[in-house]
Amino acid sequence: MNVLNFVSAFFSDSAHWHGYDGIPQRLLEHVQYSLLALALAAAIGLPVGLLTGHTGRGGNALAFIATAARALPSFGLLVLIVIMMGFGLLPVMIPLVILAVPPILVTTYEAVRSVDPSPVDAARGMGMRESRILFQVELPVALPLILSGLRSAAIQIVSTATIAAYVSLGGLGRYIVDGLYQRDYEKVVGGATLVAVLALVTLAVFWAAGRLAVSPGVRRR
Repeated sequence: MNVLNFVSAFFSDSAHWHGYDGIPQRLLEHVQYSLLALALAAAIGLPVGLLTGHTGRGGNALAFIATAARALPSFGLLVLIVIMMGFGLLPVMIPLVILAVPPILVTTYEAVRSVDPSPVDAARGMGMRESRILFQVELPVALPLILSGLRSAAIQIVSTATIAAYVSLGGLGRYIVDGLYQRDYEKVVGGATLVAVLALVTLAVFWAAGRLAVSPGVRRR
């Protein structure tokens, strides 16, 4: 059987569409893991990136941290954390957050630093507070690049959240792990296809978010 036949057989099997191991349930679990990891990574990366980008300080340190974090293997880190902490959701969240923080952090920093200094200087000359300059002058212009960092982080999380299945959690990785163990390649291909489709949906969501959140004048730049 070729890949297309595997995909067709997987999605045409009614047993894969209901129950605790059904596609809707596994998809919901995967989305929940991904959203939680993205929210935690954004809560860390966005404030630090905005602050350091606005002040212009800490750029070298951010680059070093991002490079070091990207060098860490997610699966190896997961195994190490499970050995130290045991099974559960937290050992899965830690490597996913570590994976997602660097693109958010670095892109946010670069987005704010790339804003034209002329309106920033004008705002300071008018007596605006630094917080207002950041959120009312710099952030609207930097938003497209910030969204691109969030999009990159989200795609990486969606693709990597399959590791949750290795520590007895759910998600779409359950099909891949169980399929490999059972030598059920139809299930493996079906799970991989679902992850790829979810990644494409994530791209579409961020494209739509960019169209809604970014002003037309900034988009045309």
